[in-house]
Amino acid sequence: MEWDFYFSLIKIIFLTTLSFVVAIFFTPILTHFLYKYKLGKTIRHDGQTPVFTQLHSKKTGTPTMGGIVVWLSVLVLAVLFFYLGNFFPFFMKLNFLNRAQTLLPLGALIASAIVGLFDDLLDITGKGTKGGGGLRMRHRIVVYALIALAGALWFYFKLDWDVIHVPFLGNFSIGWWYIPIFIFIIFATAFSVNETDGLDGLAGGCLLYAFVVYGVIAFMLNKYDLAAFCGVIVGAMLAFLWFNIYPARFFMGDTGAMSLGITLGVIAMLTNYALLLPLVGFIFVIEALSFIIQIVSKKIRKKKVFVSAPLHHHLEATGWPEPKIVMRFWIIATVMGALAIIIFLLDRGLSIMPA
Repeated sequence: MEWDFYFSLIKIIFLTTLSFVVAIFFTPILTHFLYKYKLGKTIRHDGQTPVFTQLHSKKTGTPTMGGIVVWLSVLVLAVLFFYLGNFFPFFMKLNFLNRAQTLLPLGALIASAIVGLFDDLLDITGKGTKGGGGLRMRHRIVVYALIALAGALWFYFKLDWDVIHVPFLGNFSIGWWYIPIFIFIIFATAFSVNETDGLDGLAGGCLLYAFVVYGVIAFMLNKYDLAAFCGVIVGAMLAFLWFNIYPARFFMGDTGAMSLGITLGVIAMLTNYALLLPLVGFIFVIEALSFIIQIVSKKIRKKKVFVSAPLHHHLEATGWPEPKIVMRFWIIATVMGALAIIIFLLDRGLSIMPA
């Protein structure tokens, strides 16, 4: 039993490192392709976001779709070790793809990445929203909802899950209400991550910390394959950030933000610690709230609350340098992630204490 624990830990560290190596070697090939074919981002110029346009006009033409680095690395390693394990028993020990823990998050990652890739291509070709920006918000909402619905039905009917865990209070069976709650959590996570993706390295760094936290939680719950899956994402994210930190060599794009946001929500549900998401993704929450507050205020009061929304654009417009915003948001994400782990450990300790 003790050897299984240590081998699982070694497996996770090895796969995380291997994912970084694979992604770091793959990234120059991708960036060469993106620059060669001028697959750059279009900055909105329709007059609806004048502050944003002024701040980011210099980034026009910077390649997008950098999120391919992450999800393609994860897919390659998942498929590679799955099939190698069928021919060579040793490699089966490194396989982290199984129906109960990782099939659904991998499926959600790839499905949403393909949709996000289509969105990025619309943005690049200028065939999306007027002035650039890819899919309209209502279309994104439909996409988020459909993927979340598929995941909810899988959990409820295939995995027979209808339980929500509330830290310090225990598990609660909620029956079919699990489906709409699942949809809301996935939708909210995807939307929040998408709104955070606006500065060099911001969404990538915050996602990195979030997957580390849920990797730790999965490991402590003995969900070793799920922890390995998180580790593979973390390794690929580190390689992505190597090229994405200010000044970014390329942007994550919706193929990264959409897919990783949805996958984070699915993993949170698989650990049954989704209620820790507001802490784990604290930056995502405040970014989304700032955007919603701005929209509601403009609709009802006909006034802005922020110079520009989400919050990172407001801070940028008030004079904060982009790297300072990103670094400080990373610090906040780290502290809140650590707090989430503390709450998890206290909750687990309480649940295993003798009566």
